[in-house]
Amino acid sequence: MRFARRRAEFNRRFVNPVVRPLAGHLPLWSAVDHVGRRSGRRYRTPVTAFPTTDGVAILLPYGVDTDWVRNLQAAGTGTVVIGGRSLQVRDPRVVSTDEAAAVTRRPWQRLLRTLPVKSALLLTRSS
Repeated sequence: MRFARRRAEFNRRFVNPVVRPLAGHLPLWSAVDHVGRRSGRRYRTPVTAFPTTDGVAILLPYGVDTDWVRNLQAAGTGTVVIGGRSLQVRDPRVVSTDEAAAVTRRPWQRLLRTLPVKSALLLTRSS
């Protein structure tokens, strides 16, 4: 777990600033817009997201305790930029990657089931 935390910190400091402007416009590079639960500041975090039948699934390679996951859970809503489109989302819930794959569109189902990531965040598209 220590390696995963160091990798997450490296990505946050060095990779995310480069990827952030492209996130949401390239395949597999999406972005989640959220509000800090203590600061009230707006943040954009690059993520790997996949369309589902009623929203999106976001992989959680660094676990469920990241700030952006906790911010979405506290607010209950946010925005995901995927495929060049902004989707208002709600009801964040952490599930197993297999459960996320079950509601993911093809061809992503097979990919999700083969990745070494244990959990995902499911978000429902707001009406």
